[in-house]
Amino acid sequence: MSTALTATAFDIRAFLATLTGAPGVYKMLDGNGEVIYVGKAKNLKKRVASHFAQRDNSPKQNAMVARVQAIEVTVTRTEGEALLLENQLIKRHKPRYNINLRDDKSYPYIYVSTHQEFPRLAFHRGSRARPGRFFGPFPSAAAVRDSLKTLQKIFPVRQCEDSYFANRTRPCLQYQIERCTGPCVELIGPEAYGEDVANTLLFLEGRGEALIDRLAQRMEQAALRLEFEKAARYRDQIANLRTVLAKQLVSGEQGDLDMIACAIKGNIACVHVVFIRHGQQIGDRSFFPRMQDEHDAAAILEAFIPQFYLDKEIPRELLLSHGIRDHALFEAVLGQQAKRGVKISWRLRGERAKRLELAQANADYALNAKLASQQTIAERLQSLTEMLGLDEPPSRMECFDISHTQGDQTVASCVVFDRNGPLKSAYRRFNIEGITGGDDYAAMVQALSRRYQRVRAGEIEAPDILFIDGGKGQIHAAAQTLDELGMGNIRIIGIAKGPDRKPGRETLFKAGSSDPIVVEPNNPGSLLIQHIRDEAHRFAITGHRQRRAKAATQSPLQAIAGLGPKRRQQLLRQFGGLRQISHADVDALSSVEGINRQLAQRIYDMFHDHGA
Repeated sequence: MSTALTATAFDIRAFLATLTGAPGVYKMLDGNGEVIYVGKAKNLKKRVASHFAQRDNSPKQNAMVARVQAIEVTVTRTEGEALLLENQLIKRHKPRYNINLRDDKSYPYIYVSTHQEFPRLAFHRGSRARPGRFFGPFPSAAAVRDSLKTLQKIFPVRQCEDSYFANRTRPCLQYQIERCTGPCVELIGPEAYGEDVANTLLFLEGRGEALIDRLAQRMEQAALRLEFEKAARYRDQIANLRTVLAKQLVSGEQGDLDMIACAIKGNIACVHVVFIRHGQQIGDRSFFPRMQDEHDAAAILEAFIPQFYLDKEIPRELLLSHGIRDHALFEAVLGQQAKRGVKISWRLRGERAKRLELAQANADYALNAKLASQQTIAERLQSLTEMLGLDEPPSRMECFDISHTQGDQTVASCVVFDRNGPLKSAYRRFNIEGITGGDDYAAMVQALSRRYQRVRAGEIEAPDILFIDGGKGQIHAAAQTLDELGMGNIRIIGIAKGPDRKPGRETLFKAGSSDPIVVEPNNPGSLLIQHIRDEAHRFAITGHRQRRAKAATQSPLQAIAGLGPKRRQQLLRQFGGLRQISHADVDALSSVEGINRQLAQRIYDMFHDHGA
């Protein structure tokens, strides 16, 4: 059930007169209909009234109340349901006066394709609906990649893409450096390979000591059979495992838990999370929730926990640096989502207390580093404001760049900066299609069109400044594109490389003006522009390299209907490579087991239609 009242001056008494005392969620709206605050309540009437009755509100809280022109209410059956709904609405509307966790990315996992004859280990982010097993979540992509490197050194399980694996005719470099056993060319059988996979799974499940015992037994058995090379391999695996476990193992812990510490200075807070899975520390990460006003640690943690955990796998325990006001409600809601018990604790002793103190020290350090960085960014923003003759510092800036190799695999990047620096959750890449290779103007127009159609539709916030990595030609193309979309009011600045292409000697051009903007090389505003431009360049190059690498692993044989992985592998073995296949005639192709004449004709046509 929803209730709303709108007026020129909001009449809170009239609204409260009809408001229920049931549990639920309320949304406060300003005169433009924008949601500026979302709250939950065990008793809606009391909670909403408290916003307007408190005389000791901070100036920002009073400013929020003064902007309220409507309140919408949704009644729920329980306070737990209200907490779930509040979390959904905060993530959807990102209200100005709520504590908002800026954490849009799904968390990465290690994926093992256990359903395959020769399973692979891989980095995975996104849906976990595919067959196989997933381990995590990990706090960052770097943590996953570090773990994959470690595993590859101990257990030589393949990590290559399936398309690459299916089309090998000889082992790759990973085999040469003993990081893979060559299953792609049958240098190892499924049974022996499966042993390495089973050991990898034991390690990922946190059963390191059981794994060491198993390897020790096999080492002894191999030595008794006089298989000294195999025994030496087991010995090396045990030594490497002990080194890794010594670094990762958390003394006294066996299950899954997170340690969460909070540090605050003014209206800036840091929440530092240490992730422990199966008794092993898999990483840590600092978060900086956005908030307009000052809040105590309890309020910050009460906002952080549902926003962070309710759409992720929830550990069995959360250890907090500060107490929260209604931990029983949070335990119940998290347990309901996890379908098992979840415990929240903060009065700790012994080793746990010491580890939480270390997490708190990391939170303090990260917060101080953030404050120092923000001070630098604030100085650079102010300098940029003066340099460009703006009335006030820009709150949002975007920069586009194009990357390709001789016109192939073109990628455009868009990076976003706000007053706190890079806003990486808003970064986007665009794979450019349907243009003449090397036409950077057409690539820029396509990327801007795709981006700013969404901006015009209100899906994305419009920037105050659009930076283009290029000179007058790129600026003109960008301005024309935005004019056609009805967004010509956005300020466009071109960053043209200087005559010697050295950083700090760029020339800036403003759309609609032929005169360059004079910039001193070490001006703080100029350094900010360099940072934005370099970030756009880095992001574009990374995307282009990923696209190029993916294209390089695609075999032309994959495009042929009816030619599956086994038949492709058979063809490559019989002929020795793509070059030999491309020169074979239909009769030779159809002589391969499993290749009938119709399929052989399709293979022949594919190569000869492409002039091979």
